[in-house]
Amino acid sequence: MLPGSSPLGFDLAVISFWMFLVFFAGLIWYLHRESKREGYPLAKDTQDRYNRYEIVGWPAPPPAKTYKQAHGADKVIDANGNPDTRNHPLKALEPWPGAPLEPVGDPMLAGVGPGSWAERADKPDILHSGKNRLEPLRVAKDFYVEGRDPNPVGMEVIGGDGKRAGVVKDIWIDRAEYVMRYMEVEVAVPGGFRNVLLPTNFTRIDGEKRQARVKAIFAKHFADVPGLKSPDQVTLLEEDKIMGYYGGGTLYASPQRSEPLI
Repeated sequence: MLPGSSPLGFDLAVISFWMFLVFFAGLIWYLHRESKREGYPLAKDTQDRYNRYEIVGWPAPPPAKTYKQAHGADKVIDANGNPDTRNHPLKALEPWPGAPLEPVGDPMLAGVGPGSWAERADKPDILHSGKNRLEPLRVAKDFYVEGRDPNPVGMEVIGGDGKRAGVVKDIWIDRAEYVMRYMEVEVAVPGGFRNVLLPTNFTRIDGEKRQARVKAIFAKHFADVPGLKSPDQVTLLEEDKIMGYYGGGTLYASPQRSEPLI
């Protein structure tokens, strides 16, 4: 009897090999189908971007799946590829399929390109303890700015055009990572003032001049930064919109930024 063979006449090595191939083929099929949970069906690009036809491919997207959320009975239903059905203000630069698109109207408020944002949950990020992950220091009184670091509160905010945009009134900390995530800036608007959030990763702090400098947007753009429903908490959706607004400024803050470098 040959090594690896069964006394009943079965070759265990060959059976194991074919079992592996069947399992591996099933794994590929499963992973490829699961990868279509978002973004499918694809849309065939046509001259009329709102009259496209769908491309499903093989295998078809998986059936709907329900995800249970932490902290409460909230559920998220993932179905039909979660297509983006928003009517983005865009127009094609050329009449052929695949032509570049550019924003219509104020590009800073279009929510496209570097200024795009995702439809995240309109609820704050929550820690395991049940507290909001992000809070201003006026609420998170157990946090403080280390004495050897410059305290941004009271600093002038300077936009990418070198003009004064406002004053830092408070800072928002991340309870999970013990870092400053946002600065709350008071800016002048018609009829008064409003407070907006400024992400720290878009800011350079000058402790000597007591200034917080922002290159992404200009002073005039601060008045249109997406706001908050509640003054002491920020939701995941609001965060995405805020980050998208500053990201959009890197290309759309001035017409020169969207032109070729040469």
